[in-house]
Amino acid sequence: MTSGINNVASAGAAQAPAAAAQAGKTNPVPQNTAPKVSEIKRADIQYDSAQVRQNLHAAVSMLNEQMASTKQGLGFSFDESINAAVIKVSNVATGEVVRQIPTEDVLHMAHSIDALKGILFNKAV
Repeated sequence: MTSGINNVASAGAAQAPAAAAQAGKTNPVPQNTAPKVSEIKRADIQYDSAQVRQNLHAAVSMLNEQMASTKQGLGFSFDESINAAVIKVSNVATGEVVRQIPTEDVLHMAHSIDALKGILFNKAV
């Protein structure tokens, strides 16, 4: 019984290349078309941090103006110390802060870590 299975398997294996040859289809090996490192041109990226910071403050102001006009109680700010945006959701009627991202605790911890940077990473050493 096993010889019958082997004969069928070997016959099927022999017919597969013959069928592919008859169909005229071959599987070409893909060629590497990536450019060489010496052919890659370097991009000249200019970054003006003062301009980026000015654009960021302008965007925050624009968002706050739009939110004030809709009276949604959503406010945006940018914390310079931790270089992160702060979002506050407040109750319009009472002015109470309902949610803040990141929370006050996280901001306080980040400010504390920022104050310790000079002690932990002293550049004079």
